[in-house]
Amino acid sequence: QFRKKRLRFGRSRIHEWGLFAMEPIAADEMVIEYVGQNIRQVVADMREKRYVQEGIGSSYLFRVDHDTIIDATKCGNLARFINHCCTPNCYAKVITIEAQKKIVIYSKQPIGVNEEITYDYKFPIEDTKIPCLCRTESCRGTLN
Repeated sequence: QFRKKRLRFGRSRIHEWGLFAMEPIAADEMVIEYVGQNIRQVVADMREKRYVQEGIGSSYLFRVDHDTIIDATKCGNLARFINHCCTPNCYAKVITIEAQKKIVIYSKQPIGVNEEITYDYKFPIEDTKIPCLCRTESCRGTLN
């Protein structure tokens, strides 16, 4: 039950690219681990600025805890293509394996073949809003 599911990335109706199930996924199953480099906040801030300067439109920084962020921008896996949705079919959970914190994406409900994998990014509330493109009935309008 702890193997990653068969997934593919492809064009998304939500935002550019997305991640899609290639097999049925039951509720409460591990879908995929979010993989990248573990870095500190100070390094994440510097990288974010550098990515903008380099013209990298999307950075894939996922906060694990107060001190640690996983950067999947240049060395991540397919999990970085999972889009935000206000009514997601998955959730992210921080688990500890052999004293190392990891982010794992789990299904909230059954997911069908070719269904897009989504989770709520749970961005902190900020003045500068990032528009949400999920278009669900209960869309909040912004990611933050």
